[in-house]
Amino acid sequence: MSTRTIITLHLRKIEPFVETITLLGNQITLHHEGCDSDLAVMAAKIAEWDGRVDAIALSGVAKTLRLGKERVEHAAAGQLFEVAQQTPVVDGSGVRDAMERWAVRLAADAQPGIWARKRVLMAPGLNHTGLAQALNQYTDELRYADPLFYFNLPATALIGSAGTLNTVAGPTMGQMRDLPYRLLFPQPGAPGQPRDPNYFHWADVIAGDIHAIRRYAPAQLKHKTVVVEYADADAVADLTDRGVSLLVTTMPPLAEGLSHLSAVAFEACLVALRPAGASLTENTYLNLMADLDWQPGIRYLQKEEAEINRFAFVIHPLSLKFIHKSPQFRWTRYLPDRLVERMAAELPPMYLSRITGIESPTTGQKVEGVLITLGATPKEFLRRDPAFAYRRLIAASRIAERLGARIMGLGAFTSVVGDAGISVAQKADIAITSGNSLTVAATLETAKQAVVKMGNSLDQARDGRVMVIGATGSIGAVCSRLLAQAAPHITLVAPRPEKLIALKRTIETETPDAQVTISTSPDDFIGACDLIITTTTAVGKRILDITKCKPGAVICDIARPPDVTEEENALRPDVLVIESGEILLPGKPNFGYDIGLPPGVAYACLAETALLALEGRFEDYTLGREIEIERVKEMYHLYKKHGLQLSGLRSHGEFLSDEEIAHKRALADELRQDAAVAAHWKQEAAGKGHAHEPGASPTANGSRWSKIVPFGLAALGAVWLLGRRSSGRDEGEGGA
Repeated sequence: MSTRTIITLHLRKIEPFVETITLLGNQITLHHEGCDSDLAVMAAKIAEWDGRVDAIALSGVAKTLRLGKERVEHAAAGQLFEVAQQTPVVDGSGVRDAMERWAVRLAADAQPGIWARKRVLMAPGLNHTGLAQALNQYTDELRYADPLFYFNLPATALIGSAGTLNTVAGPTMGQMRDLPYRLLFPQPGAPGQPRDPNYFHWADVIAGDIHAIRRYAPAQLKHKTVVVEYADADAVADLTDRGVSLLVTTMPPLAEGLSHLSAVAFEACLVALRPAGASLTENTYLNLMADLDWQPGIRYLQKEEAEINRFAFVIHPLSLKFIHKSPQFRWTRYLPDRLVERMAAELPPMYLSRITGIESPTTGQKVEGVLITLGATPKEFLRRDPAFAYRRLIAASRIAERLGARIMGLGAFTSVVGDAGISVAQKADIAITSGNSLTVAATLETAKQAVVKMGNSLDQARDGRVMVIGATGSIGAVCSRLLAQAAPHITLVAPRPEKLIALKRTIETETPDAQVTISTSPDDFIGACDLIITTTTAVGKRILDITKCKPGAVICDIARPPDVTEEENALRPDVLVIESGEILLPGKPNFGYDIGLPPGVAYACLAETALLALEGRFEDYTLGREIEIERVKEMYHLYKKHGLQLSGLRSHGEFLSDEEIAHKRALADELRQDAAVAAHWKQEAAGKGHAHEPGASPTANGSRWSKIVPFGLAALGAVWLLGRRSSGRDEGEGGA
């Protein structure tokens, strides 16, 4: 093993020290000395070490200043870089760009999604062209803080594109070439004048110079990623105290962990190790770097974030009342409903909240999520082309990716519109799931419990009968296939006969003993069924007549909005109407937003997304209209593994107590014992039911609204702009 010697002269004042490292199989002794911020002292030390070492590294200075395509030589460079007559003098520029590009790519391979769609602030961009170009390949949101740092201009003056950068770089560099090095390459400490913190808050990734970031960044950098050449112990402690989530160093670490070598020191090492007689060219450096086997330093600074997997979930208002109830949009109740509904659908996807506190009791894995909302109601999704939803879901996936999510779940109508997630998955860069596998598993588990509590049975001896309305849909089809294995009689209801015939044949092939009846209407068979599962996308239509149900029947209503209204439910207090199974997530979940469920309780489609994150399965999972039975079974296995539980039986947003269910069962038992009383009960309920048929009452909207429609359009247009700002800014504070 040969030995090399280099000297690093720091412009700032430091205590001299010596260290020994091993690089490319060679031992290198590095001497470090400070120059008290005096260029004359630095020049004298260059002369002193000239001919005694293999390379001289100058830290805190640069011969050439580079910003975008502009290059100028610093006014003071001549007196420094021409002093040495024997030993090469370097400033890091020979390796910095190549190593930063390489490090960004390696970090993306090691941590998928680390840069994707992120908002990047170059702090500064000066002499970090390679880093800026590499990060710009992963995002369109990159800004330069150089005007903020060097001229204390407000955040509105930040350079926001390569074109703008190249336009302003010339005049800017003309001024910067005359600035003293101590201003161009500042040291940690309080600045004479504070800098505008807004764009530090805006950014997800802050990349550039460690000393400049420590000097000018605000005291709080929570959830940020910082990318620098190197970081010593003081820098790590400082960034940790500021709340920085992830620290990445771009120079090769000489052991596991972060790099402590700056680009200038690393270049000096390569100069010392170059083949005898080799010139100091890019090719010489590249061939030496090609022999390196390394990874950039990547360290989570906040222990609680180190092993957290992240997901996202998309929701949307199920009806206008959800828009009217929102504090931000409460005023829309004074506008015509049709106007509000159509304009709300045009809102861009918006960040709502962070989901925290989910932890597997089995593996200890923690996950966090983000809630993202679209503005369209189910009626609007049905009215528009599927491409309308696809565009918004793809935009939502980009927000999710920017916030660190590696999988996104589709809630409510977004999981069934068009091809049920396939087109979105093809264009999104993160995994997508509709959540329907766990929805099916939870629905069947909930239905089983409800049937037992109502005193019914689905087995052969009791001649159990079930019905699935919407049987040919993605959820309905797999529910039908699984229920056919448990109940002796099953009736499949859907509007398209050809699909019903195909499903009937599939079930009879899989379960030869099953007795399958198909129909385009539930009316002729509903009175004999113990369990009815309804999963449709029909909005504003009566799907089934609850007054015809047999006493004690269970209706498991998966549809959102529900197929059975609260008013219809009241007509038959002996019939148990429940929602699909909601899931109690493990740990101490906090959704940060009211999703309409009790604390810690999630819809099954959201729970599937969180469950896949708990398992580390970042893959497209449940997509399309053909749900695989094996995936339903696997999801049920993961549900058990990670300690998820059914939250209880709910009906129209309210949990049902055991006493309420017992009361329904007692009433049903009375009707079961007296057919005449049961028939009279049904007839009486049917008479009351006519008042609740869709369209029976006039709408609240009329011509009286015509005079304020222009105002409504203008107001909602303003809300749309606010929504764009919100989706582009607010989630930055809560991002990963």
